[in-house]
Amino acid sequence: MISPVAAFAQSSSGPTFTGPDVQKRANAVLALLSYTVTPDLSASSLSIRNAETANPSLNMTQFGGGFTLSPGFPLYLEGALGGSRYDPTFVASDGQVERQLPTRWTNVAATGGIGWDFPLNEKKDLVIRPIFNISLGEVFSDASAAQFLVNRKTDRNIDFIRNGSLNAYGVGGSLMIGWYPRMEPYEFDLELRYTDIFLQSFGSSSAVRGHANAESTNLYARWRAPTGLLALNRPLRYVLELSHSTYLGSQADVLGFNQLTSLGVGLEIDTGAVTKLFSRLRVVARYAFGRDITGASLGIALSF
Repeated sequence: MISPVAAFAQSSSGPTFTGPDVQKRANAVLALLSYTVTPDLSASSLSIRNAETANPSLNMTQFGGGFTLSPGFPLYLEGALGGSRYDPTFVASDGQVERQLPTRWTNVAATGGIGWDFPLNEKKDLVIRPIFNISLGEVFSDASAAQFLVNRKTDRNIDFIRNGSLNAYGVGGSLMIGWYPRMEPYEFDLELRYTDIFLQSFGSSSAVRGHANAESTNLYARWRAPTGLLALNRPLRYVLELSHSTYLGSQADVLGFNQLTSLGVGLEIDTGAVTKLFSRLRVVARYAFGRDITGASLGIALSF
């Protein structure tokens, strides 16, 4: 198989791509980047498989968090780091023979946010929180397994598939309403968030340029209560979580859905008796689902 392929790659006409348009796929990948730049528990773990080959076509992971410094100085800080692997299909052809290119595209993105809590009641457990967000991401192509097929630069599309990258920055903001009533030993958190981050490519391969709008709403709820058991000489709590996201921007329907729900259950250990580095350790198993899609994750969180 190697010799015919090598001869094919060296043909005078050069290979052409009859598969999906590279620019359109690049726009889709930038839209996928919209998922990873937005702090979103619902999309923190997704795996989409190709129905015909049963191989992963998309894997997506995200982790992050946020906190308010103190009631007396309610500066809010947050950060998120995410990534995904996307597997579009391209076909090289000389008009007689076709070969599939095992292309992989990877994107990574980091997002930071800074905000301020404005209390809406006397207890200060109901706040409105405007947040300024900034993001930086990169999409790069990995076609090392197909180098024997594409061994020279024939056009800009092939150049991107071989060595290209798509860099993007994002600027935007979020508006969150949070309710955090404390009725010891029970704790309840409820957050409603709207996020809008505009992504623009820069310094990228000439074949692919674009922009995307990461716009979404998210409802998040968490309940924590004692189990009646002890761990590390402190009460052991159970944790219940609910997260529901609606995607309104470029990521809407790019994966075949525009809503995603996550349900979580786990345990929380008070570590105050054994360490001063952090006060609580939470382990939560989550199941995410939407239209024709499911995901699962195991999350670990620390409270300081």
